[in-house]
Amino acid sequence: MELKMIDTLRRLNKGVALCVGAGLLICAAFVLTDIIMRRFGTSLGGTEEIAGYAMALATSWGMAYTLLEMGHVRIDILRSRADSFKRALFDVFSMTIMTGVIITIAVKAWPVLERSIKNGSTANTPLETPLVWVHLPWFAGWVWFALMSTIVTLCALSLLFKRRHEDTEKFIGAFAEQDTSK
Repeated sequence: MELKMIDTLRRLNKGVALCVGAGLLICAAFVLTDIIMRRFGTSLGGTEEIAGYAMALATSWGMAYTLLEMGHVRIDILRSRADSFKRALFDVFSMTIMTGVIITIAVKAWPVLERSIKNGSTANTPLETPLVWVHLPWFAGWVWFALMSTIVTLCALSLLFKRRHEDTEKFIGAFAEQDTSK
């Protein structure tokens, strides 16, 4: 059941990643258009601001995809020398710590959004972008990552208690140790 749930989450996050990627491509086209227009003495304006927003959104939403594709950096000197049970313990420990950190980030991101809503905040730029337009999807991305991280951690704990140590490595192990010959 746990592995089936992880596969479902992977499919969901691939869809999210495709949407985020499309947004980044649109942003890149916007910036490129602005650069070309500058050669002719005009500009769309605000490309730096919009690109910054796009990067913040791509980061918050992209983290869950990276988690499920085992793309986060880990230092595994001790783990690589351990048997499968100890490796599973290291994996679950690292996921638990990461989940705690991500939940903390999501909780701390809420006041930023709340303040934007309460104050009707706008960017201190010529575009005067209503910051709720940026903060809401940014916050939602961190909540999504926290949710994904929590589910992955609970699945890993379940497999650990069932003594299915090799299965935990399939979705929270170190990428360098995975068989890439498939």
